[in-house]
Amino acid sequence: MRHGKHRFLLGCTKEHREALMANLASALLRHGKIETTLAKAKALRPFVEKIITMAKKAYLAEDSAQKLHYRRMAIARIKDEDAVATLFNDRASEFIKRNGGYSRIYKLMPRTGDAAKMAIIELVLGDDVGYAKSKKRNAAKAKKPTPSKRSKQEQKIVSDAAGAETTTIPDQSGSEAATTEKE
Repeated sequence: MRHGKHRFLLGCTKEHREALMANLASALLRHGKIETTLAKAKALRPFVEKIITMAKKAYLAEDSAQKLHYRRMAIARIKDEDAVATLFNDRASEFIKRNGGYSRIYKLMPRTGDAAKMAIIELVLGDDVGYAKSKKRNAAKAKKPTPSKRSKQEQKIVSDAAGAETTTIPDQSGSEAATTEKE
């Protein structure tokens, strides 16, 4: 069975896909933000986040052999030593306080030539909180009482019990749909 085997295929061979991800990741790590198609951005996100996790582990490692091991694993995937050096030497400390979610995707307007869905993928810094939900709004929803939903028969019984006088007016189809109350 192929449960849990989802992979972004991108309409190309495995070798081409690996080279594409390596090139996109090195551009993202160098520039911090790139514009690409939405499918490529969604495929790039897990790829680059695993490499950033390697950089975090190398930054926190005590053993120099362990640091070198993580760096070599990243170079094997990206194949660009300058981009890996930038990540491991300069940017790894920015992601220490963040537990995952190192990249963010913004959707853009479709490309004019072929109407491909476009997106911007960017690196998120460790101190970026993103979009926080409003606590006031959630608290107001919790305190607000929900109105009771009664059927028309229950409403008629309640109004009769309260002593109100009701009259039913038949509509054009012959059923008693509209009611009026007199006080």
